[in-house]
Amino acid sequence: MIRKVPPWAARLREERRERGWTQREMAKRLADAASGDVRLPERDSLIRRIKDWEAGNHRPKDPYPVLYARAFGLDEAELFEGGHRVTTDAVAHGFPASSHRHVAPELVDYFRLQLLSHYAADAFLGPRHLIATVAVQYQSITELAGQADGEVQRELLRLGAGFAAFAGWLCQDAGMTGRAAVWLNANLEMAHRAQDVQLVSHALTNKAMLAADLGDASAVIGLTAAALSDRGKLMPKTQVLALQQSAHGYALASDRARCDALLDQAAAIIDDIDDDHMWGNACRTPNYVEIQRATCYGRLGLTTDAVVLWDQILPSMPVTARRDIGVFLARQSAALATIPEPERATDAARKAIELLHQTGSIRQRAELAAVSARIGAWADTAQGREMAEMLAGVT
Repeated sequence: MIRKVPPWAARLREERRERGWTQREMAKRLADAASGDVRLPERDSLIRRIKDWEAGNHRPKDPYPVLYARAFGLDEAELFEGGHRVTTDAVAHGFPASSHRHVAPELVDYFRLQLLSHYAADAFLGPRHLIATVAVQYQSITELAGQADGEVQRELLRLGAGFAAFAGWLCQDAGMTGRAAVWLNANLEMAHRAQDVQLVSHALTNKAMLAADLGDASAVIGLTAAALSDRGKLMPKTQVLALQQSAHGYALASDRARCDALLDQAAAIIDDIDDDHMWGNACRTPNYVEIQRATCYGRLGLTTDAVVLWDQILPSMPVTARRDIGVFLARQSAALATIPEPERATDAARKAIELLHQTGSIRQRAELAAVSARIGAWADTAQGREMAEMLAGVT
């Protein structure tokens, strides 16, 4: 007779696999979550415990339930007690069936302030601390939207689109691309239900951003073409976001001319952005278009041009944008490693790693992993060995 694995054990295994983590990576994540507060066993011993827990042979004892919750960015009850859990299936099912009733318009402002607070917190905390909260609030918004009508319903739908887009971004940053895709589908559906042409375009651009992270040039180009298909109705912010994302698609397709042309179009209208919408405000970052250009040049293999741009961009970044700075430093390091400029490349990677420990961004970790492939020409030097040792600790 086959022994049934307890639900909590299945959840531990499922959450780890959805993030693409090996059991060795899971052990490192638990150690990171401990943050020196708890002395954990040696790595191999911890891996054996993880295997034992995922098989359901023994239930984790303190402090491991708390460490698992921190590592996954989920509530402890969700993992171990079968508590309320917003899954990708729940998101995909959309509105619950409900009858119309009065929904206080003040709730729109309440959730709008919540989303603004989440945006601010993300810059400091990274994704894992916010995903569960955002998911639960999204579900509340969909329930209220199913009960409301008129303009209150439309505003709730717009907010639902914003929460879904943000949850998608958090999952993308945490390396959970499957969940990110489900959230971005919900983002697109909400935008359509709100009948908001700006949000529909932005939702398509969000899906293109995920496709770019997955290296799918054709999907990026197709999705952004759809996002810009009704361009005459789009405000400058919506256009800028779609244009720069399309440029990434052409960079992945090795077409510099189209890439530069799209970025130039975005640069020509970025100063016209004057809306007060909460979403898409990344394009208000100083040197936004040049940040995209530097990233595209890295994808195109134009490393010297990329380094010139990163040298101009990084000093202008606000100190609060820790994850973005970490990502940009990793991209700068990869370009410097290729030129090669070993000393500067190592220094940039070291700074990026310091920020990675604060944010836990999987996207930043992936950017650092890309540096490893760029040090071949000087891998056998003292600087190369130092770089390899640093990167091995995080990638």
